[in-house]
Amino acid sequence: MSEERPQNESDEFEEIVEAETDRDPDLAVIEAGSRTLRAQSGPPQGDGIPARPADPEVDRALREVEGELAGRWPETKLDPSLVRIESLMDILGSPQRAYPSIHITGTNGKTSAARMIESLLGAFELRTGRYTSPHVQSITERISLDGAPVSAERFIETYQDIRPYIEMVDAQQEHRLSFFEVLTGMAYAAFADAPVDIAVVEVGMGGSWDATNVIDADVAVIMPISLDHTDRLGTTPEQIAVEKAGIVKQDATVVLAQQPVEAASVVLKRAVEVDATVAREGMEFGVLSCEVAVGGQLLTLRGLGGEYPDVFLPLHGAHQAHNAAMALAAVEAFFGVGSQHARPLDIDTIRSAFASVTSPGRMEVVRRSPTVVLDAAHNPAGARAAAAAVTESFDFSRLIGVVGATEGKDVRGLLEAFEPIFAEVVVTGNSTHRAMDPDDLAAIAVEVFGPDRVQVEPRLDDALEAAITLAEEEGEYAGAGVLVTGSVITVGEARLLMGRG
Repeated sequence: MSEERPQNESDEFEEIVEAETDRDPDLAVIEAGSRTLRAQSGPPQGDGIPARPADPEVDRALREVEGELAGRWPETKLDPSLVRIESLMDILGSPQRAYPSIHITGTNGKTSAARMIESLLGAFELRTGRYTSPHVQSITERISLDGAPVSAERFIETYQDIRPYIEMVDAQQEHRLSFFEVLTGMAYAAFADAPVDIAVVEVGMGGSWDATNVIDADVAVIMPISLDHTDRLGTTPEQIAVEKAGIVKQDATVVLAQQPVEAASVVLKRAVEVDATVAREGMEFGVLSCEVAVGGQLLTLRGLGGEYPDVFLPLHGAHQAHNAAMALAAVEAFFGVGSQHARPLDIDTIRSAFASVTSPGRMEVVRRSPTVVLDAAHNPAGARAAAAAVTESFDFSRLIGVVGATEGKDVRGLLEAFEPIFAEVVVTGNSTHRAMDPDDLAAIAVEVFGPDRVQVEPRLDDALEAAITLAEEEGEYAGAGVLVTGSVITVGEARLLMGRG
């Protein structure tokens, strides 16, 4: 591997990083990339992550939309109110009521579960709309139709179509619609326009006051609840559960992951209040068996309607097996399995759907020899799941970590979760203003790992090269690997650096 980038590549990288630093991280299509690293891995594997538009005019128009959205409140600034989004929905003619929906909340696993639900519904020949956040690389990933992100052209068109109504609401309210509120309005309008048969919607943060919560979902999916966004949602699982249980609507079905007892009791109380039916993981459905297989795992799932054996899931980690059980139960509940009838869904359709699932940036292998794995874990619970998945699915003789975190997260807890599996850690940053300063991150890492196991590389491309070099020190066949983690943004940048953009 080259020790230095050619001068023209170095200059280009600096220009990109400088430009990206001034943009809202939730809007930027992360383009910073060392072309020396792009050559290290193969072409994209059909994971549905779009690149920048090839047409310069379309790219310019998309950047204009991104720029206009960047001028609004970012996702990190919240106001506990649905007034603005409800006003937008009213003026648009309530597009969110034009189709049924499945609503997903929880601390970890939401996006993976949403992608699985989408795949299952699509396999049963339903037209789907999926709204998830944050994006890995492109803002257009957030709004999907029929299992694929909307095109840049459609994204731009949707924004332009509702822009006059956005401006009308802005003029009426004390605060303008936020970035996330506008995107939510765009998604709901795009789904109605398609039209879709069903929408799969992931909350942005929390539940009750989240902009997505203007839908009346037939199925509410509550993934595992742990501590994250404690400054906004609460400092205990019970407090956080109160907020997340707000997506449970009258007469809905709740698909509930295994939870801390205090969190589960909050959700069950909410279900009683609104006459919702509850399906509990480990009781009414769950994972019966899980075996590591080449490229993923082989599952036997118990659904609401019976057993589903020999289901191949091309994702790594026990947490993904639990996500699959949640997705299956959610789709069964939508089809009335367990309430209207008790027979299982067609097993061949279920197998085909799960076999086609992708979840970019979640235990994703982007290079071999040495193996480089990306995982967007950004809190202690996610880090523990990732650490378990790496240990279970990969037989690394030595694992090097690359960690770039976001300011305000429980970084110590995240590092402590990875400490038992990382031989060494390279701490770094990403190109956004929310990135934690690498030196501050290093200070905590030294306390957790000791000074001899910590290396600091402020630039992500340099950090990746350093980690790969450390892994290669054992020799080509020694079995060392690299895990890149710490935030969705870091993983998104790393995907591009490794040639996946």
